[in-house]
Amino acid sequence: MSMPSEQEMRNAIAARDESRDGQFVYGVITTGVFCRPSCSARPARPENLRFFSSVESAMLSGFRPCKRCRPADDLSRVERLVEVARHIEQHADERLTLAHLADMAGLSPSRLQRIFREAFGVSPKAYQDAVRMRHFKHSLRESDSVTEAIFSSGFGSISRVYGEANRKIGMPPRVYRAGGAGEDIAYACRTTALGLMAMAATDSGVCFVQFGDDKASLITQLKAEFPNAELRASPAQNAPELDAWMEALDRHISQGAPRPDLPLDMRGTVFQMKVWQFLLSIREGDVLSYGEVAAHIDNPKAVRAVASACAKNRIGVLIPCHRVLKGDGGLGGYRWGLARKQALLDAEGERFTG
Repeated sequence: MSMPSEQEMRNAIAARDESRDGQFVYGVITTGVFCRPSCSARPARPENLRFFSSVESAMLSGFRPCKRCRPADDLSRVERLVEVARHIEQHADERLTLAHLADMAGLSPSRLQRIFREAFGVSPKAYQDAVRMRHFKHSLRESDSVTEAIFSSGFGSISRVYGEANRKIGMPPRVYRAGGAGEDIAYACRTTALGLMAMAATDSGVCFVQFGDDKASLITQLKAEFPNAELRASPAQNAPELDAWMEALDRHISQGAPRPDLPLDMRGTVFQMKVWQFLLSIREGDVLSYGEVAAHIDNPKAVRAVASACAKNRIGVLIPCHRVLKGDGGLGGYRWGLARKQALLDAEGERFTG
């Protein structure tokens, strides 16, 4: 079932229309809570509402269920979907059947297909293809042969990459190997509670979030990360998504709104990607040590490598490496300064206990 129009959803919330329950849920960014359309809670300001097609989508965006209308009585379903997604990421180069994944989740194949798509926006197969493609992009840079990169990424044949339109990576593989020459990256800057923030995005999603004291140094960092790309400052009218994404992240940093669930264009080694993917699962208010992260990704001896992957994260806050500490509880390092790391942890701790 498709979501109603935004105006229909706003009308349903105003009327507390029970007939709309199950068609969508709405979150309130000032409280971090999401509700059914019929919820009897005090109405929120219209500009603070966010709409979701499912309970899973709301929770994966950082909202928690309302205790009054109880839109998510079965929280285990979300946990099962996250476990399925993690399994796909860890075994992306293998042949994974829908029946196998459904058995893991304790669901029928058709039901898993439906609720996975509702939660993540894509089918389990498309999710696996996306993970493989990230590995493929990295392999193209590391390999001497495009064919070798294809097979090392788990596609199994050249036609699996070149033969289907939905697996395009946006540029010819040899261009990507050359550093993404000609790739278009839009960027903008905004002042936040953590200081000046620069965000940049490709067609695939956010590829860069950095904090600094002045615009010139932030743009220099962006150029260093993507030396062969075409960089352009982004007026809102030319890239409305980037402007909206910056505003959402600023609300999270400066006003305590839930961390926005934005599309990310992560680029790194296979190990770095594994670490960054795991960091996305650490809940607000929780912290782990570098050793605990290493253990969770089934590589307990790779503590220093985990710390290095955190340090090389170029997408600050959206990939929450600030939630990883030294084994003795010390802050450890942080690419954007320990004062910013402490400020993020303090703010999240207050929201979690408040």
